Amino acid sequence: MFKNVAEVKEYCSSNGIRIIDFKITDLAGRWHHLSIPAVRFSEKVLEEGIGFDGSSYGFLTVEKSDMIFIPDISTAFIDPFCKEPTLSMIGDIYTLEGGIKRYQGDPRFIAEKAESFMKESGIADENRIGPEFEFYIFDQIAYENKPQHQEVTINAVQAEWNTNDKSDNMLGYKVGHKGGYHAALPYDVTNDLRSKMCLMLEELGVMVKYHHHEVGGPGQVEIEVEFGNMKEMADKTYLLKYVVKNMAIQNGKTATFMPKPLYGEAGNGMHVHMMLFKEGMPLFYDRDGYSGLSQTALYYIGGLLKHAPALLAFTNPSTNSYKRLVPGYEAPVSICFATSNRSSVIRIPGYANKPENKRFEFRSSDATCNPYLAYSAMLMAGLDGIINRIDPMAEGFGPYDLNIFDLSEEEKKKIKGLPKNLEEALNALKEDHEFLLRGNVFTEHLIHTWIKSKYEKDFKKISILPHPAEFELYYDL
Repeated sequence: MFKNVAEVKEYCSSNGIRIIDFKITDLAGRWHHLSIPAVRFSEKVLEEGIGFDGSSYGFLTVEKSDMIFIPDISTAFIDPFCKEPTLSMIGDIYTLEGGIKRYQGDPRFIAEKAESFMKESGIADENRIGPEFEFYIFDQIAYENKPQHQEVTINAVQAEWNTNDKSDNMLGYKVGHKGGYHAALPYDVTNDLRSKMCLMLEELGVMVKYHHHEVGGPGQVEIEVEFGNMKEMADKTYLLKYVVKNMAIQNGKTATFMPKPLYGEAGNGMHVHMMLFKEGMPLFYDRDGYSGLSQTALYYIGGLLKHAPALLAFTNPSTNSYKRLVPGYEAPVSICFATSNRSSVIRIPGYANKPENKRFEFRSSDATCNPYLAYSAMLMAGLDGIINRIDPMAEGFGPYDLNIFDLSEEEKKKIKGLPKNLEEALNALKEDHEFLLRGNVFTEHLIHTWIKSKYEKDFKKISILPHPAEFELYYDL
């Protein structure tokens, strides 16, 4: 939005901006923020930064945790959820050892380094991606985890479990189990809310392709955005989630991108469409190739599928992610590729047949990821496939132009499966991460920290927590 401090100060003066807010990502992928009076913003902020505790963000240990962030003023936007006129901007993270310098493990810097490596490799100069964001909009959520009480209660007015609710505001038109795909009004009760979300996103520079109700009956919806360059799209991923969650709260609703909030219903994925360009020319199209794909595209697919188990440690980094990645639902569990096939990890859309829109999508990822890390890991896996000429057909990854779930058990065994839980994904990353270290994009320290944090704080915690269903299964034995 801005090129220098003078432009920022002029804008604040002309538009009555009283607060400047800084948003910084932690390692897991959550925004934190810090605000200052607009009159305090100066060149000094860009030169010296603002100090914070890096251990609280998951980057450093507590005994040596001082870091600073310096705002990227080009990312500034008017925060629509602050009562005081507020200008927000994203901060880049710096270390202080040996002078102020970029922190190698800053997720946003990793995305920047991944794009630089792509350009320096000579393979491409642009990586355009287009995520699809699935989420649920509920009317109520409550949960408790105590030694003597574990409970989760969810409600959505439109859900089929409310067909016999005799309250005055219950007027029928409930969405059936897994019956919500493109549901029309009056079933689609969040249509107007989504429209408001999308219009706000457009105002903030996030171009929306469309929105609609998704398969999940109790309020699953989707917003798909137009393509953008990878690092910029990671910024916009944070912004989209920020708008969705805050606007839902403003309207008396609650939104979650959690992959599997409801047993038996469709889960929330974040399919990522991807394309490479060089000097404005698309690299993934070949009229005579399989499904119109070039050999470069196939090698890229080969890299994604070859490294898929390790990738999931970044693209599906929650224990809940693997409750979505189970056979029988729309989420893929088989490491393969195909055209128009939603049961494969890589799907080539059958309707995208022009050179400039020829692409494929990685379907297993979900929005519990840190988008800087997930998008960068995908890019590095694809580039590794091109560099090492990993042919997905020779590797046995397909194409499988059929419903994989309908294959015989013997045929299914020929197709490798995705990790079944977070521990398996973390172990795969531990064994397979050299492709991420090319060009110093990821670092050994970052990967080690990620694995340790996800194992200790996520997998280990959930693995020892008694589940209410276990009382049903075992209490009387």
